[in-house]
Amino acid sequence: MNAFINIIKDFPRYLWSGWGAIASLFLFLALWDLGNQFNGSLVLPSPQETFIALWQMLHTVEIWTDVAITVERSLWGFVISVVLGGGLGVLAGSFATASIMSRPIITVMMGVPPIAWIILALLWFGVSDGSIIFTLVVASFPIVFVGALQGTRTLEGDLNDMSNSFKTPLLMRLTDVYFPHVFSYIFPASISALGMSWKVVVMSELLASTPTGIGASLAVARSHFDSPVAMALVLIMVIFLLLIEYVFLEPIKREVEQWRN
Repeated sequence: MNAFINIIKDFPRYLWSGWGAIASLFLFLALWDLGNQFNGSLVLPSPQETFIALWQMLHTVEIWTDVAITVERSLWGFVISVVLGGGLGVLAGSFATASIMSRPIITVMMGVPPIAWIILALLWFGVSDGSIIFTLVVASFPIVFVGALQGTRTLEGDLNDMSNSFKTPLLMRLTDVYFPHVFSYIFPASISALGMSWKVVVMSELLASTPTGIGASLAVARSHFDSPVAMALVLIMVIFLLLIEYVFLEPIKREVEQWRN
């Protein structure tokens, strides 16, 4: 409860600290507009054209439905990847044999490109949410697994011995010794997994020719050669990813990693 209260109290200060990120976004917009002047609107629509298309799209029910479906699929795949990858990674990191045995499997999973998993999932499960979520999990799971494995394997032995010497209660040892260290590895891996799941879900929707989702809207924009709408859809994906990471996940990270200060 106290941790949640601290997150709420520090939230305005956290937002104020984001001016550097806002400046980088304005720099990106300037480079984007420069690219439009060199390549033309068919290749790269201007920020103004994109924002006009985005504004028009936001007034339709269909885009909100597609966004909600894509976000739901992405979050399902992300949550499953974090739970399975974190749990199995900690378990494998606790035993040297399991750690060695898991490495070839993880290497194979990370070596197969997501587009290949999409094709296999379509053959196995057909065009369904199950095939998309399966692809998300297979693509994101190894990232979280490796982070949890490294966090568990690099836990300082001296710190563990000290907690044993002082006969620290198990609950305190878990919350004050093990969890902060392992979390400092799992959280960055989870951020990478979130970005991966968000990209893969749209690619899966596009390649699977699903009737719903942002990927389906991108397929329609591609068939109509509507570059502003396609860029507006990309902008929606970026905005939602930034909102999830910086509004929800980053404050939690700052609260949990206060021990670093």
